[in-house]
Amino acid sequence: MKDYTQLLQKQRDFFDTNATKSVAFRIDALKKIYNWTKNNVDKISQALKSDLNKSAFEAYATEIGIVLGEISHTLKHIKKWAKPKKVRTPLTSFKAKSYVYSEPYGVTLIMSPWNYPFQLAIVPLVASISAGNCAIVKPSAYSPATSQVIFDMASELFDESFVSVILGGRQENEGLLDQKFDYIFFTGGVQVGKTVMGAASKNLTPVTLELGGKSPCIIDKSADVKLSAKRLIWGKLINSGQTCIAPDYLYVHKDLKDSIVAEIKENIKQFYGDPLQNDSYPKMINQKHFDRVCGLIDDKVLLGGGFDKDKLKIEPTLLDATWQSKAMGEEIFGPVLPVIEFEDINSVIATIKSKPKPLALYLFAKDKQVQDKVLESISFGGGCVNDTIMHIATTNMPFGGVGNSGMGCYHGKYSFDTFSHKKSVLKKSLAIDIKLRYPPYKDDIGLLKKIQK
Repeated sequence: MKDYTQLLQKQRDFFDTNATKSVAFRIDALKKIYNWTKNNVDKISQALKSDLNKSAFEAYATEIGIVLGEISHTLKHIKKWAKPKKVRTPLTSFKAKSYVYSEPYGVTLIMSPWNYPFQLAIVPLVASISAGNCAIVKPSAYSPATSQVIFDMASELFDESFVSVILGGRQENEGLLDQKFDYIFFTGGVQVGKTVMGAASKNLTPVTLELGGKSPCIIDKSADVKLSAKRLIWGKLINSGQTCIAPDYLYVHKDLKDSIVAEIKENIKQFYGDPLQNDSYPKMINQKHFDRVCGLIDDKVLLGGGFDKDKLKIEPTLLDATWQSKAMGEEIFGPVLPVIEFEDINSVIATIKSKPKPLALYLFAKDKQVQDKVLESISFGGGCVNDTIMHIATTNMPFGGVGNSGMGCYHGKYSFDTFSHKKSVLKKSLAIDIKLRYPPYKDDIGLLKKIQK
């Protein structure tokens, strides 16, 4: 286990100079990341191609463009966000003014995953910087090319006393979690998330956990078959299913099952031709993950089922499934989609509610009553009606999980707020000092009841 005591002390010393609390300093740092990213699109894309075989289009759409958009939004609003907010003062505190200050926590740790290795490291970093913190970023060892790009970026732009990137694997993770940070932001799996939260609890360090789980997609009998199938399989196959909010399994009304499967097959053909031969079709991140996902494919294949071990690619695969199927026992994180048919939407709702709360939920239905029933009955992190994935493509809504799928949220102002402590300050006038609050107290509390009403 490596010791990062000196690095953390260096960052604490820099934070204590109050340099990062200057909004001008934050803006300058964010502009540096924006310009570096814009000037190194090819370098980032090549790294993502190396790690995950992402096409240049997918790399920009799902990673680089999101980072640039997040920075642009933050730069437009950061002065307003960082300004102390005046709030109403109760009559009991007359005469006074009340403010809420957005205060940086200090030294933050950002632990990012391998599936969107650039976006899911840099967007939290942008949030941390915008709130005035120092940051240590620990990208995944499973995406070495992109992790190196992130290291290069930070080394070129910042002193390690402000932003530092640590490369490596388990030893480095353990060494960092052994330190006392002021805030930890983790994106990854549930089991590692529990480890992170356990380590944070030793120092009472607040955490945001962006996890995952089995995110359902429901196709109601009132759904548009063609559009539902198209949008569902598009969302499922982004990054070859290696997306925390990918539709993990499909509940489809029995009357639509055959037509939905047929439409999905046609859309896969239109999107990728032969996926295993298509250079734009992403691969599994490594052999271990490839073997795990292939192991979920049983003999009840409705569509696909092929793979290329040399290329680490798995065909888009649909399985005729029940809750006893192997693929329903864990988060899939690959291009395999179990399909369960249903007759009664109420039974679907009851079953999903009996499981851990998912990070995402997708519903395809024209029937507004069905829409309302599902949205009001099931707790989940976020999702879409008549689409998939796109709820994260905005800076105006928070992204985060609930229960087993995570805690805390970010994107846009929610990112700034996540990395800020809200400090309440009451500024009291010296002109008036009301005697009612001081002892000895009178037996008549009628006036106090009226004031506090």
